[in-house]
Amino acid sequence: MSNTRGDVTVIGLGKMGSALAGAFLLAGHRVTVWNRTASRAELLRQAGAVVAPSAAAAVEASPLVVVCVSDHPSARAILEVPEVTSALSGRTLVQLSSGTPQEARNLEAWARGRGIDLLCGAVLAWPRQIGTEEGAIVLSGPGEVLRRHEGVLSALGGTLTHMGEAIGAACAMFSAVLTYLATHWLGFAHGAHICRAEGLDVTAFGETLHALAPGLGQDARHMAKVLETAGYANPESTLETAGNDITRLVQLSQEAGISDAVPRFVAGIFRQAIDAGHGAEEHAAVYKVLHRTR
Repeated sequence: MSNTRGDVTVIGLGKMGSALAGAFLLAGHRVTVWNRTASRAELLRQAGAVVAPSAAAAVEASPLVVVCVSDHPSARAILEVPEVTSALSGRTLVQLSSGTPQEARNLEAWARGRGIDLLCGAVLAWPRQIGTEEGAIVLSGPGEVLRRHEGVLSALGGTLTHMGEAIGAACAMFSAVLTYLATHWLGFAHGAHICRAEGLDVTAFGETLHALAPGLGQDARHMAKVLETAGYANPESTLETAGNDITRLVQLSQEAGISDAVPRFVAGIFRQAIDAGHGAEEHAAVYKVLHRTR
């Protein structure tokens, strides 16, 4: 089913879903919305969205249906209502709810048997960034399906990346990024405690990291290259050097009277890698002790 009119339905109107619907509206598309709590649709109605009386009616309104609720099980609870499933036949479903690669594969098997074109994806942005150059969406699934709707979906942000035909790829990339961010948030929180314990301004800490951002991006590229090529030898700084520095963070935390949970956890992993004989290698060699062969 072609989408020449730019019609799109958004199901799920939390902060992210509302941001998605708002971006479609700003781009001039005809937007239909539905949410279990109808009051969340009021601002979008005032902005020009059509509020559907049911999920099935919302699906019937558009050839392109974007679902953004809390997770895959919540989405499946909406999509598997018989009236909604029937309405989805012959349409394209874009699943942007949080999920694992296996959940994406399970949804693909369900959609395939019901004549539903499926793209699974993830939003790598905050709601405030949707519809701007800072917005980033990753999608996986049939390239032909993405190309058919790319003109509409491009309204969501500056970067729309196709991760490939494997339906779980976008969920996998989101999970990898989230893993990085989770440790980033923990590290920032612990660093803020260090700053305050020593009378430093936490704002200055944030600005210091902001200034380091280009170098941190380069380090991520370097680590990826090291892992792809197994080029662990001849590092500028060894895993053992970093491990010893991280161990000193445990000492600092104890001296400052703050929790040592974060540096103690990281120091333990680095010590495991050093004891396994990787101390003279690149920092990225810590990957070797985190990898588990099935």
